[in-house]
Amino acid sequence: MKIGNVRYRNHEFIVRKINEEILLYSFSQERKPAPKNQNLTDSLLSDPELLESLMGDQISPAFSLKNDSDLEFLPCIMHPEKIIGVGFNYRQHADETKTELGGNPVLFSKFSDAASGHRQKIRIPETVHNLDYEAEMAIVIGKQAYQVKQEEARKYIFGYCPANDLSARDLQFLTSQFLLGKSLPGFAPIGPYISTSDEIPDPQNLRISLSLNGETRQESNTKNMIFSGDYLVSYITKYIPLNPGDVILTGTPGGVIIGYPPEKRVWIKPGDITEISIEKLGTLLTLFT
Repeated sequence: MKIGNVRYRNHEFIVRKINEEILLYSFSQERKPAPKNQNLTDSLLSDPELLESLMGDQISPAFSLKNDSDLEFLPCIMHPEKIIGVGFNYRQHADETKTELGGNPVLFSKFSDAASGHRQKIRIPETVHNLDYEAEMAIVIGKQAYQVKQEEARKYIFGYCPANDLSARDLQFLTSQFLLGKSLPGFAPIGPYISTSDEIPDPQNLRISLSLNGETRQESNTKNMIFSGDYLVSYITKYIPLNPGDVILTGTPGGVIIGYPPEKRVWIKPGDITEISIEKLGTLLTLFT
């Protein structure tokens, strides 16, 4: 199942894509009293009974559309409690940034309001001059997870989606902490859809690419990740509990702007467009103003 969040006719809906058909669902009549964010995947993930009904086609959609041109896509998880990034998880990226790898994943965080959606326009803050892209596969957690064994990790993963770990390099490296350059508003585009884990039997063998204004800049495969998604879930939950809707950004391949020689770095500017495509997961478009 491919599932996400949209705004249509000034209302929020959960959107489901089946082949080329676009189905919009409103659950305000299904649950009384209706909880906050009842028409978002955030709430759906905390209601296993309703999720099962949706996946079993036991609920009728409010709208059925032939294309998504009239939809405003929202982040496929609107308000993630945690967004955890993983640094230098592809050797090519570590090499291009001259980063010496250790024995454990490098973790950092993004705030919830960094989440943004497919086709959303991201305003580049006046304080940012060195804006970079990072194509990534994101993991969406489906149920509470703490101290999970690697061989059990897949049971806690709801699904996967394309993500762009936008990075203001000039702010990121002001200090040894990455947070300032990683967590500005809209700096975590995710979507357009979450592909549920049953659709992705081998998440460690997916082509991943990014283009900037139509020029391919990143091209790799998730099999080149140093630490697999399952390992990351196990490693993170060894220390930090994860909850439904939490997002893990699993790292980016080589080809980022900061990996170029200084004289060849042309940073993202207003008017630019990035397009991230991941095999079986879809394509995430981001526009910059």
